[in-house]
Amino acid sequence: MSDAAGRAGLAAEAAALDAADRLHAKRREFVLDEDTVYLDGNSLGALPRAVQPRLAEVVGREWGRLRIRSWAESGWWTAPERTGDRIGRLIGAGPGQVVVGDSTSVNVFKAVVGAVRMAAPGEGRDEILVDAATFPTDGYIAGSAARLTGCRLRPVAAGAMADAAGPRTAAALVNHVDYRTGRLYDLPAITAAVRAAGARVVWDLCHSAGALPVALDADGADFAVGCTYKYLNGGPGSPAFLYVRREHQPRFDSPLPGWNSHADPFAMSPHYRPAEGAVCGRVGTPEILSLLALEAALEVWDGVELTAVRAKSLALTDFFLRCAAAYLPPGLVEPLTPEAHRERGSQVSLRCVRGGADEAMTELARRGVVGDFRRPDVLRFGFTPLYTGFAETERAARTLGEVLACR
Repeated sequence: MSDAAGRAGLAAEAAALDAADRLHAKRREFVLDEDTVYLDGNSLGALPRAVQPRLAEVVGREWGRLRIRSWAESGWWTAPERTGDRIGRLIGAGPGQVVVGDSTSVNVFKAVVGAVRMAAPGEGRDEILVDAATFPTDGYIAGSAARLTGCRLRPVAAGAMADAAGPRTAAALVNHVDYRTGRLYDLPAITAAVRAAGARVVWDLCHSAGALPVALDADGADFAVGCTYKYLNGGPGSPAFLYVRREHQPRFDSPLPGWNSHADPFAMSPHYRPAEGAVCGRVGTPEILSLLALEAALEVWDGVELTAVRAKSLALTDFFLRCAAAYLPPGLVEPLTPEAHRERGSQVSLRCVRGGADEAMTELARRGVVGDFRRPDVLRFGFTPLYTGFAETERAARTLGEVLACR
């Protein structure tokens, strides 16, 4: 088959896949440029159309006219838990276990310290395990938590975490999906092993929430955190979420006991008494503008099944890898993302064998394909099933081939 015929075949296949896509109509619910292929939703999700009118209402009426009355009349006070329950459906958490607020980093700190403090006195649990390839902030926070609690920090490969947990382990902090490679780790197996060792596990879901099914309750997870501006499309700097398993909530000793998590916040008591339920994860005044923008953004998930999202994610990444193999000059890149579906998140990472990933990504963006790169040599492409199509995927791979062929 000629190269032209091969390209035509892939383009025709992409059109057929788009025509059969059950999620294809969701794309209309986002603000997107039709002449740009956006494959950076694993860094910042696209804008859902419902957000702009909701923010106009919040600013113009709720803040502009009702002002302080909106805490009660517009439901501002309960928004962290209300929005948390919406996210809970997407991560397999029943009501009353997820709260939205603060940043991912702050929530990692709360969860890790809280997990360590749950260790029984006298057990000798004096180590925190951390994913050795973790996103840097998680490592920084885990190190600070270790110093605060008198523990030592032990970096361990995520795939070896189950075997590493032992009688000295108080807590383990693990990334569900590796941000560089897109590798997906076995949440149920690692959770079971860490808990069997008598420790608690904190999962970072930044690259999996909204991209694939997660079953925190069913899989026995203790704590989980995640950002909301990637696959959940909450907007730049949108507040993160914290999951505290229901059975742990009475013993959750937050290192940041703010007035918003007090059982009676307006009593202004000098003595702290934690609230019950997910409220125990709150700290200070909620970030109302960004929080309500997130709540509106989450409306795009109404009626969406995560199994369909996962099926399309795998189909998109499979198709991209096939197109890349057909279009890219041999020997210039190597896939870092696992071939096995059970080990793959919703992104494809390619290592530029000869370097120059930053220059390649700059040229891709100039030609209308937006992804990102990680130094020194990794190209990352995030596939967001709610708005990414197969024709766009074919175009991205073809354009990448053209860029690399010119180098």
